[in-house]
Amino acid sequence: MISQSIRASRPLLARMARQAAITSQRTLFTPSAVRSADLVQELYLRELKNYKSPVVKASDAEGNVQTFSIPKPPRSPEETDIAKELSAYESQAVELEGQVAASEGGKPVEEDWFEEEPEEDEAKAHH
Repeated sequence: MISQSIRASRPLLARMARQAAITSQRTLFTPSAVRSADLVQELYLRELKNYKSPVVKASDAEGNVQTFSIPKPPRSPEETDIAKELSAYESQAVELEGQVAASEGGKPVEEDWFEEEPEEDEAKAHH
């Protein structure tokens, strides 16, 4: 009996062992976004490796760069002009405010900047 039960249980044990083996296997799921990022990175790195910079020639800058020219020095004023202007300044007549009014023949007008209000005088008289 024991042998019959062992024979009958063999397929059952084998099935259970297979199921345990299937569930014990590690399954690796990677999202497609990570794979595409790696793909993009690989393409980018490959293009960087294949890039060859253009050769720079000395004649490439001719149309884009202006030639340097030293600016002209400023003109110094001539001393004869300064002397002439100084003599003209010294020969000018000095104008004073009082002299201008007197030379016109009129009396200088005095402006009284401080004026007392007449209301104060009337208010004192009434009290």
